[in-house]
Amino acid sequence: MRTSKPILAKFSCKIPAPSLAGLLLLTAAGLCWAQTPQSNSASNQASSSASTIVLDRAIAVVNRHVILASDLDDEIRLSVLDANSAPQQNLTRRQALDKLISRTLIEQQIRQEDMPAIEPSPEAVTERLHQIRTELPICIRQNCAADSGWKAFLAAHALTEQRVDAFLRYRLEILSFIEERFRQGIQISEQQVEAYYNNTLLPEYAPGETVPPLAEVTPRIQEILLQQQVNDLFDNWLTNLRQQGDVEILDPALASDPVAPEISPVAAAGSSQ
Repeated sequence: MRTSKPILAKFSCKIPAPSLAGLLLLTAAGLCWAQTPQSNSASNQASSSASTIVLDRAIAVVNRHVILASDLDDEIRLSVLDANSAPQQNLTRRQALDKLISRTLIEQQIRQEDMPAIEPSPEAVTERLHQIRTELPICIRQNCAADSGWKAFLAAHALTEQRVDAFLRYRLEILSFIEERFRQGIQISEQQVEAYYNNTLLPEYAPGETVPPLAEVTPRIQEILLQQQVNDLFDNWLTNLRQQGDVEILDPALASDPVAPEISPVAAAGSSQ
């Protein structure tokens, strides 16, 4: 993973009276500005003023896709909706960048494989939003189930309903891709179910507690084992994808900050509730 100096995205305007004479936009390098050519008029040169306003800056490039500092800030704000994030731990900027890199690689693969069928339905988005508002611990504490509580929650975290909707659609799209790509063909044997029941489930019960029969919990065990295999396959696939991809971190501070081990590839990809 290469590092280099950050690229600043600037908007530098030289506007002589009476109008703006030219506009130049360079987005590929993460740098954009608007300026006018030199005026031949001495009075125009005397009256013109130049100012530079830094709007954004590129912090990473993933296969020619630029990740901006604003994307990172957005990811950190949205992490409050992630059930996998511990409430007492704030997402670091490097952790947020790692998630963005992983999701960018996944999204590029989705587009490359042309899978329009994974577009989430409005009903699926509505259901996921309902789960967040009624089941996410931080939302329960702030009464997000009520419209007033939800609006207050969004305002407190500098979010909008439109941004949350786009976030949920994007996550559901990625999760659907993972299911479609890795779940097909996986078979869970009776021996695997029995082994999980005897070695993992039963030890969780204290002596004297009522233990559910194997037949009753078999569907749930099958789902757990299936998801474990999907996660393993996805873990290996994403690791290879990152190794083969052209990922360049432009911000030296982020490049030198190691990724925390608890940020797994599946979590980075957008797994939630």
